[in-house]
Amino acid sequence: MTSSFSDLLRRKRHSLQHVLNPDILGGGGQVFPDSVRTPLTECVKECDAAAGEEALCRILGSPEFPMLSREGDVTIGGAFTIHTEISEPRHSFTDTPPPLTCSSMNLIDFHLAQTMIFAIEEINNSSSLLPNISIGYRIYDSCGSTLSSMRAVMALMNGQERTVGKTCSGQSAVHAIIGASDSSSTIVMSRSTGAFQIPVISHLATCACLSNRKEFPSFFRTIPSDFYQSRALAQLVKYFGWTWVGAVRSDNAYGNNGMATFVEAAGLEGVCIEYSEAILWNNPREQIARVVEVISRASSKVVVAFLSQLEMDVLLEEALAQNLTGLQWVGSESWISIDRLATRRNSAVLGGTLGFTISKSKIPGLREFLLQFWETTFSCRFSPQQEKDGGPRQSQCSGSEKLEEISNPFTDTSELRFSNNVYKAVYAVAHSIHDLLTCRHGEGQGVLRYLRDVNFPMKSGERVSFDENGDPTAIYELVNWQRDQAGETVFVTVGNYNASLPNGDQFAMNGIQIVWAGNPLKRPRSVCSDSCLPGFRQAEIKGMPVCCFSCIPCAAGEISNLTDSTKCKQCSLEYWSNGDKSRCVPKVVEFLSFDETMGILLAAISLVGACLTTLVSLVFFSFRETPIVKASNSELSFLLLFSLTLCFLCSLTFIGRPSEWSCMLRHTAFGITFALCMSCVLAKTIAVVIAFQATMPGNTVPQCSIPLQRISVFSCTLLQVVICVLWLALAPSVPFKNTAHATEKIILECDVGSTIGFWAVLGYIGLLALLCFVLAFLARKLPDNFNEAKFITFSMLIFCAVWITFIPAYVSSPGKFTVAVEIFAILASSFGLLFSIFGPKCYIILLKPEKNTKKHIMGKSHAKSQ
Repeated sequence: MTSSFSDLLRRKRHSLQHVLNPDILGGGGQVFPDSVRTPLTECVKECDAAAGEEALCRILGSPEFPMLSREGDVTIGGAFTIHTEISEPRHSFTDTPPPLTCSSMNLIDFHLAQTMIFAIEEINNSSSLLPNISIGYRIYDSCGSTLSSMRAVMALMNGQERTVGKTCSGQSAVHAIIGASDSSSTIVMSRSTGAFQIPVISHLATCACLSNRKEFPSFFRTIPSDFYQSRALAQLVKYFGWTWVGAVRSDNAYGNNGMATFVEAAGLEGVCIEYSEAILWNNPREQIARVVEVISRASSKVVVAFLSQLEMDVLLEEALAQNLTGLQWVGSESWISIDRLATRRNSAVLGGTLGFTISKSKIPGLREFLLQFWETTFSCRFSPQQEKDGGPRQSQCSGSEKLEEISNPFTDTSELRFSNNVYKAVYAVAHSIHDLLTCRHGEGQGVLRYLRDVNFPMKSGERVSFDENGDPTAIYELVNWQRDQAGETVFVTVGNYNASLPNGDQFAMNGIQIVWAGNPLKRPRSVCSDSCLPGFRQAEIKGMPVCCFSCIPCAAGEISNLTDSTKCKQCSLEYWSNGDKSRCVPKVVEFLSFDETMGILLAAISLVGACLTTLVSLVFFSFRETPIVKASNSELSFLLLFSLTLCFLCSLTFIGRPSEWSCMLRHTAFGITFALCMSCVLAKTIAVVIAFQATMPGNTVPQCSIPLQRISVFSCTLLQVVICVLWLALAPSVPFKNTAHATEKIILECDVGSTIGFWAVLGYIGLLALLCFVLAFLARKLPDNFNEAKFITFSMLIFCAVWITFIPAYVSSPGKFTVAVEIFAILASSFGLLFSIFGPKCYIILLKPEKNTKKHIMGKSHAKSQ
């Protein structure tokens, strides 16, 4: 660490040798105490003698005396960090404490102090703003210390550097104070001036805490609050997809408050902080080195540095010492646009840095003022002086080149950002004093009252005003550290942020190509976990931040159509997730159709059964005069064959997409046709019993048996028709989308409507089948050559067995298989009736015609009667 700091000090001494002179603080009408001028001369001599050695050139000053002052009708105070180091003397507690001494010249703030003087001189020369009123100034060196800032503000309020008597003057020596250059010092100053209603206008204090009007009623600023910058940084890292970042901050009011706001805003944007470290520029080397080691070991590739210039200096030196490269730095406005950091040496660490800074501006005449001031201060000229009569001849400056060619923070006016804030602050005070003197708001009001209402344009067109918290409109430029053709680092504006715009429009890129850290053309990735693709959701990992997660596939029926979804969405009732679960698609509608194998097979069997029945009918019609057909009661046989044909064909109504008509037709057609079939079988059974009883001696066949058969068939069928009509009238079967049985598909089926009606139809058919079975069973001992009751009994056994097994199968079968079971029961029972009753007769008619005789049919019964 020693060598790193030594290099830093050598560079500072080298830059100071270009711009400093023992009389730097004299001339130009600016008054400085001898306590500052005398040690200053000795210091420069010491620096010259120590050339080549590791010695720091110390420019001494005191925060107890104004470094720059001028009298005027009204006075504006100033507090700038003109020196960055302060030495606190030892106190003996017996003598008056010696004054504090400051060292390490800060050319940037010295430039800001001169900008304040330039603005005051410009206003004094104005004929429209404060005419005939001169503004004076008293500028103190705060030395970047809260202690020296307190002494400076007390001197500004009291009007005396040291109070000798027991009482103060009772009236403030200044009407407003410009400063300070850091938040901590500004907080101390604002707390002191608030009770006296002396406004403090800071050009660099960005702590959001200063917007608290109850605690800081007299504070204003011309730089936006970190409340907005922190949110802008959070939106920035989110915009580039950096959800896993590290954070380093200054361990003071600026860094701690700014980082706290950033962490809060980043959390709302879904950005997680891997580490958060705090440093101060005067921390021991070991502590700075430990922070750099934390950064280098971290998995995040983006570092958000909410640091002041001094902390960034020491952190950068240690980062170079440890060769910390390849990281994307995101900086705060305090250091992101500082030229002295943008060197070739530092580009190894900071190349491609991004960060927000306040907008740059131009101040006409400022550079000429700074050059004139410098030459006047040195009492020399950098160009040979022309001979003039009667005028004193000034010696040539010791520099080997013109001041215009010297590049240092003091003379640099290429990007006036913070200088413009000082410039606006002075003009704001001048306008408020102008309004006060013209009594715009009536008498009895102070500068503070008028400062709240200022609203005026600058020469650049920018308007200056403050909100109710004393803050300006937050407008930032997003700058990117890039290299020009000469290899020098330049600040390129690649975007902007305007807090006055609606949410969503505040942050915008301007289309300029960004140069990234590491690989200039490839944006770095900084995430804890890779993104979850559509179809997956994030699952929290226990003990890890929310940005660290695992990706879990969405459950069936759920989707995620966005990257990094935190949860999956349930598809609506009639939709289901596709294969990769990235979108909802209509569910598959399932029903027994004519296009699938099962539907084709069942339809074919149904048609085969109908054809066979028709073929049997043709056979019976062709052999209607034969004994076996006559003995079978041909009228009932043809009616039975017709009903069986309808039974086979009604199964086709169960196949296909259910509709209102098909749902009503399928169950009613099934119920009526099977009732007709069972009525015919029942009548045939009764006819067989009566026929064989007539063959017994003394028995005769009733002449009214045939009309009774017709009436019984009609009556039994009519009762089923009545049941079906009532069913359709009260609660018909309708199409129904069943989504409860299977979540991934819709089962399109016919809801029976009334379960009572459905089971009444089946129960009535079962009752007829039971009567047929009982009567046929009782007639099983009739003659064997042609005992039709025996075949009817067998057919009824098949029928009953099929429909008894149908009930549990129907209830338990899912989806379209329920319909398939019902069709199978219809076909199985129909084939059972066809083959059991008509199969033996067709066998005799077609294959055994010799048995198709009356003698053979009546053989046994006739023998017994003989």
